[in-house]
Amino acid sequence: MLKKDLIELCLLHLLSQGDQYGYELLRRLHDTFPDTQESAVYALLRGLCREGCSEQYLGETSDGPARKYYHITDQGLARYAALLRRWQALQSALEDLGVK
Repeated sequence: MLKKDLIELCLLHLLSQGDQYGYELLRRLHDTFPDTQESAVYALLRGLCREGCSEQYLGETSDGPARKYYHITDQGLARYAALLRRWQALQSALEDLGVK
């Protein structure tokens, strides 16, 4: 599983927990993957929307401009499940080789 797939898995996981705005997703990913480029995360979010895995909408804030929120779709939940199975298979294969 390549890093792009892993970041996509993480984005879908975070979105499965509830709607979130782009910067919030980016901040949470940076906590785990500090070298992840902001542009790459937003490109993945746009791709997920284009592929029907998520939807975006503008949400109001008490101060400042509206934020772009992302919502996972049923197709996104299916993609999340498929990526999670791939990740678990990779983990299992690595364990079989003795990689920890």
